[in-house]
Amino acid sequence: MKLKGVLAPYFAVAIRFIFLLVIYALLRLGFYGINASLFPHIDAGKLLVMFAGGVRFDIVALLYLNILYIVMLTVPGPFKDNRIYQQVAKWIFVVVNSIGIALNLIDFAYYPFTLKRTTGTVIDQFSNESNLVKLAFDFCLDYWYLIVLLALIVYGLMRSYQYIQLEKITNYNWKSFLIQVPLFLLTAFLFIGGVRGGWAHSTRPITLSNAGDYVETPEEMNIVLNTPFSILKTLKAVSLKPVHYYSDQELEQLYNPIHIPKADQPFTKKNVVVLILESFAKEHFGELNKDIQGGKYKGYTPFLDSLIRHAYTFTDTYANGRKSIDALPSVITGIPSIGEPFVLSIYSGNETTSLAKLLGKKGYETAFFHGAPNGSMGFSAYMKLAGIQHYFGKNEYNNDADFDGIWGIWDEPFLQFVANKINTFHQPFFASFFSLSSHHPFKVPEKYQGKFPKGPLPVQEPIGYTDNALREFFATASKMPWYKNTVFVICADHATVSYLPEYQTAAGGFQIPIIFYAPGDNLVGKADKLVQQIDIMPTILNYLHYDEPYFAFGSDAFKPGKDNFVLNNNAGSYNLYYKDYMMSYDGLKATSFYDLKKDRLMKQDLLKQHPAVLDTMESKMKAFIQQYNNRMIENKLTYKK
Repeated sequence: MKLKGVLAPYFAVAIRFIFLLVIYALLRLGFYGINASLFPHIDAGKLLVMFAGGVRFDIVALLYLNILYIVMLTVPGPFKDNRIYQQVAKWIFVVVNSIGIALNLIDFAYYPFTLKRTTGTVIDQFSNESNLVKLAFDFCLDYWYLIVLLALIVYGLMRSYQYIQLEKITNYNWKSFLIQVPLFLLTAFLFIGGVRGGWAHSTRPITLSNAGDYVETPEEMNIVLNTPFSILKTLKAVSLKPVHYYSDQELEQLYNPIHIPKADQPFTKKNVVVLILESFAKEHFGELNKDIQGGKYKGYTPFLDSLIRHAYTFTDTYANGRKSIDALPSVITGIPSIGEPFVLSIYSGNETTSLAKLLGKKGYETAFFHGAPNGSMGFSAYMKLAGIQHYFGKNEYNNDADFDGIWGIWDEPFLQFVANKINTFHQPFFASFFSLSSHHPFKVPEKYQGKFPKGPLPVQEPIGYTDNALREFFATASKMPWYKNTVFVICADHATVSYLPEYQTAAGGFQIPIIFYAPGDNLVGKADKLVQQIDIMPTILNYLHYDEPYFAFGSDAFKPGKDNFVLNNNAGSYNLYYKDYMMSYDGLKATSFYDLKKDRLMKQDLLKQHPAVLDTMESKMKAFIQQYNNRMIENKLTYKK
């Protein structure tokens, strides 16, 4: 087939790209067919959804692999007709796509041993092997049929390439150039959207965890994914190393993320509503900063300040990370992000538990609300993996009159939608909401211009707006039959830019509110205790007298005593908090040590002092690292008898 004219190269690229998508679909079918016994609960309908979703990941992988080829054939100019130029383009196309096909075929055989698609860590995995040639030779012998299949597919790829011929343009002129320029720009636009997974402002570049949108269990993500995508997306991924500081018995005594509840009271089927607030750092709360500015600091959250007086909170409350994407696994699943966001890591496909899964087993209806376009931030994919039954986003809200123009639906109307939708659920239920209006560019609806204090930071005006939106939410919810049978948890996703010097420190930069409010119970007070996001899950479960063992890295905040610790990840190192102290740890040793009670501004490093306390904190840090690393690597993030 000969293609003629200045548009011919663009048609050739499109046709060949579609052909590659067909090949990848067939490879996915082959991957599933060979490994079908490892996916026993998949029917034809589920498989069809996975194949449709897999196209997104195939597009990304093929765009990355073929970027040079695409540029060569779509860049404007008459030189593309040169025979040598065309031959070079052809062999680039054949070689890079043969590599992609080979990588997919390797996982036909390799997957049963690893139970995950090959990732970028394979380079580290085999970097110290001295017999790579022999290993490769043995693999080819054992799986000779895959070599034959590769040869047949590559042969078909070459024949298909030859089938499409570009006829030489004999009269290429400036008009031809002007036609090709916008087509090249369109190609670039499509390429950018393709590799990101969309063009929306709120769309994060597509990654492994996005496969969760199309599956019901983490292991099924491997059908949706393809191997080149998995490798390309994890080339710079943090690969945890197994550590063995302590024996199993010693480790269990020092730090054990398996929670065994006391069966002394029956399980209480109270509703649970978790409200996660964008950028609501502890700094913005007047009620949580009575010691600031001689007690005159008012803050920017008058409603939440009033609510705190009827709720339970703690003196020292921290986020486990600094990004929105870190917060959901910490709060919902009890898993902090260490080194990189958990949902972007190579371990995102691990089997996990969550509040939604555990409460779902008890008959709870579960839902998540986020006013952004569905798919934003990868939240919908993560929520599916976390066992959430219903996802409500901008699509379900279905009224763009309340769209803020950038991120999603304004918090005030969306929170009313949340309250009314929850009112349709059967009790008991678990629901979580993630706000968005207190996000850059820090706007408020036109009707609220000038109503809320602006403060020294741009974020503080929209924080006042969302605080008022919460006032309206609670006013609506308080009239509903489920209200007094509900435990509310209010926390921030992370802290943000600070103005007060007390929060411009390594510790202050992670401080957020964590508030428990139960209008039907006598849950009121403030404890002098360290609490973090990953403590929310075990705290809620223990408050409800959950009666089955479960896994969570955090601890029960209501448990008496102060022997617990808090941690967060800070640019590749750790901050660990214990009693009055904070230790920075680089993975091998302590690098700084502060007494936060006596030195809140962190001006005096006490690394050479208090050796007994420092030794205790280093032991806790090593125990956490051993549990975290080894369980991530071994896929042991759930309780199993």
